[in-house]
Amino acid sequence: MTITLEPQATALDDDPRARAAVIAPQLRERAGEGESRRTMAPDLVATLKAAGLFRLALPEALGGWEAPPIVTFETIEELARADGSGAWTTFIGNTGTLLAWLDTEVARDLLEGDPDRPVAGTFAPMGRAVPVDGGFVVTGRWPFASGALHAELLLGGVLVMNGDVPRFVDDRPDWRFAWFPKQDVEVIDTWHAPGLRGTGSHDISVHEVFVPAERTCSPMFEPARVDRPLYRLSMYNLLAPLITGFAAGVGRGAIDRFIEIAQTKRRGAGPTVRDDEHCQVLVAQADLQLRAARALFVEAMTAAWDAVRTRGRYTPRERAAVIGAEQLVLRAAVDAVDALLPFAGASSVRDDEPLQRCARDLHAARQHIVFSTDAMKRVGRVTFGLEPNDFML
Repeated sequence: MTITLEPQATALDDDPRARAAVIAPQLRERAGEGESRRTMAPDLVATLKAAGLFRLALPEALGGWEAPPIVTFETIEELARADGSGAWTTFIGNTGTLLAWLDTEVARDLLEGDPDRPVAGTFAPMGRAVPVDGGFVVTGRWPFASGALHAELLLGGVLVMNGDVPRFVDDRPDWRFAWFPKQDVEVIDTWHAPGLRGTGSHDISVHEVFVPAERTCSPMFEPARVDRPLYRLSMYNLLAPLITGFAAGVGRGAIDRFIEIAQTKRRGAGPTVRDDEHCQVLVAQADLQLRAARALFVEAMTAAWDAVRTRGRYTPRERAAVIGAEQLVLRAAVDAVDALLPFAGASSVRDDEPLQRCARDLHAARQHIVFSTDAMKRVGRVTFGLEPNDFML
């Protein structure tokens, strides 16, 4: 079933958050279907495309929203409150924002006139790029390419080779992202996982594919070609509203569902969970901690956005604040579901229970690099007043 957006309020014309609110009920209703398919249903992909929700941070020059970070955050949060896998698939589909690091005409050629093309890929440099006249011959295989089955444009991290060893640039390996049209990429069915089960995070591979040099970029190390405030954010700060919106939304969805269960669920012969004082404390703590972490992220992201808009640049401390706050949002969401799930009753162990799905999705998401302990070490280094020493900041 495809949702028709035209009859909705005028706000739908200029606010992706309103569009997300229209689509979210369908994601909620069909979350189980996504898990059974292990990917998003094609008609839901079409609905998200029609709503423009795969181009939230794509440059305006390419037909994107170029939305402010908090708008992007709240859009994904709205979807994630309904379905974690659906929101994860949507935010990964927005990786096209990194087309801002290509020449605009090159990016237009890749989009083929369609700014709504969902993107999939993996940043890790698991491909080899052998220099040849005009570009590179690329071979590689990348895991965890969420949305690979419906992606219309893909990317993979590569190391440019100098013989059998990586080529170095400015005392670092020449690590780039290579962009591929869908027809150049093989999708390998590998995605069998308890959490984020509906994301279709299969492996992708290419074998000796020629990639013109202008279809590669290094967003971790180089400025964007599109010189607009949004793209003066570091790559990981630019992507932070997407993944943090996922964590905040799934966490809020878990609390919502627990409150719903608590209205009638009883602890043995005792009171309902709603009337149990211990559970009242737990749900209050979960709610407040998630709200506090979310507020900190909004504060940090807003400060970074204001800095790049007004000063054209921002400090390592401001960048680190965004990374640290996104970690706290995920931790608050995980802590909430872990605290509440044991009091939701035996039925909560079932795969089709939304609270169970929230728990599985959040625990799967915490394996992402931005939620790793190493990411927090980077924040701590800057907190001590030391210079950042790697690509994330």
